[in-house]
Amino acid sequence: MAAPALDIRGLTKRFGGLLAVDQVSLELASGPLNAIIGPNGAGKTTLFNLISGELKADAGSVLFHGQEILGQAPHRIVRRG
Repeated sequence: MAAPALDIRGLTKRFGGLLAVDQVSLELASGPLNAIIGPNGAGKTTLFNLISGELKADAGSVLFHGQEILGQAPHRIVRRG
């Protein structure tokens, strides 16, 4: 099995006392259509903002084709694809 295109491990984000994203882990393959669904306030937008570098995660890692992208500037992440 090929390595996932996007590998998220233990991603966590707090806003003060609010735990918005709690140790999210998932692997997404390149090619198939994937969706993140949930009710309003579930943390979907926060998750995407963490992956894109718009927000700084409190814990976890995000690998894109095996390379860590967490903590990189958003424009650098966009250039990767």
